[in-house]
Amino acid sequence: MTKLNAMAQHKWKVIILSFLILPQWLQAQRPAGDSLLAEATLDNVIRYAIKNQPAIQKALLNESITETTIKSKLADWYPQLNFAYNLQHNFKVQTAVIGGNPVKLGVDNTSNLQFTATQNLFNRDALLASQTAGDVRKFAKQNTGASKIEVAANVSKAFYDVLATKQQIKVTGEDITRLERSLKDAFHGYQAGVTDKTDYKRATIALNNTKALFQTNNELLKAKIEYLKALMGYPVNETLNIKYDTLQMESEVVLDTLQAANYGGRIEYQLLETQYKLQQANLKYNKWSFIPNVAANGAYNFNFQNDEFSKLYNKNYPNAFAALSVTVPIFQGGKRIQNIRAAEFQMQQIEWDMLSLKNNINAEYSQSLAAYKSNLASYLALKENLGLAQEVYDVINLQYRSGVKTYLEVITAETDLRSARINYYNALYQLLSAKIDVQKALGQLNY
Repeated sequence: MTKLNAMAQHKWKVIILSFLILPQWLQAQRPAGDSLLAEATLDNVIRYAIKNQPAIQKALLNESITETTIKSKLADWYPQLNFAYNLQHNFKVQTAVIGGNPVKLGVDNTSNLQFTATQNLFNRDALLASQTAGDVRKFAKQNTGASKIEVAANVSKAFYDVLATKQQIKVTGEDITRLERSLKDAFHGYQAGVTDKTDYKRATIALNNTKALFQTNNELLKAKIEYLKALMGYPVNETLNIKYDTLQMESEVVLDTLQAANYGGRIEYQLLETQYKLQQANLKYNKWSFIPNVAANGAYNFNFQNDEFSKLYNKNYPNAFAALSVTVPIFQGGKRIQNIRAAEFQMQQIEWDMLSLKNNINAEYSQSLAAYKSNLASYLALKENLGLAQEVYDVINLQYRSGVKTYLEVITAETDLRSARINYYNALYQLLSAKIDVQKALGQLNY
């Protein structure tokens, strides 16, 4: 019996642990699906960010909130139906003296059921909602578009920054391999008495510096990848496998620098245009305050009266009516006139905002275009320097092995080659980032 009880207790422990552990195990085994990227190319990274970035999700929620608000306002055009119920017991019924005789006006118990219906015929609040519904929806969508553009631009720049660091790590790793080989050659030359220990020590110094730089860039890369993941809304504990094609990126650096600034293409200007239309509607709304509100309404009332509570609902004395209500505002102390003036001033503010934005767009485009041209010139020069530095290194290294050049010249050539390669890749990614700024200034980034 004891053995059976022990087995039963063990069985229940297994069941309880299963309930505790199984959900977590299933969660761990659940496939990631769209939550992870198999290949983090630039296009995939941007698409992922637009789908998962919290700022964009908030903007999409704002669209939903706007839509429900519009429907709520438009509901005022539908008939408004209401029901009211009242039950009343009078401890003292009012008495009136009629012809010298006291007459009781009412009964001890009353109950009323009322059904009312109201239909707005003219209501400036409902009319404003009808006329501005499309522009309000448009404004919400444009806000979402602005968030997408901002996220796409920031993600692209962070992506290029990660690539620049990865290239520096790649170049530094190749340098370490080459310097280790040079150190070995210098050490063998020193042991053979062909060279003194100076070459060996210089090789050691160069290798140590390069390894330190390699470690620094690796740590920087981790931080930059985490920053990119934050911009994307990517899971913190998941790996982001960056994939890129340098040759393809080199082919994408070209940009038409003869384009003129296009104000209408900028989402910020489009937002101001929509805001201006909404403010025009607001001005009309304030002018409508001089027009009466008109509504049709009616009611049907069930009136139950009896001195005995148990017989209250035995007899009904109904009444019903239909009416047309016209509310005419006559004098409000000049409030409506001041509201109209305030709306006109607000329209003028938006006009000045549009003019200011045009000036800012011109300045932004000029600055971004100048930066692009400057980076393009640097990129082309550094691309040529890379070829020259590689050629110089190959020649000097060959001459050193032939005993013509000193090891100091080899180190100098290696340093020049490493700098040329790093500078070239930095220039490439800076150029691509500058291109993003130009496209953003022209309003060509649309998502």
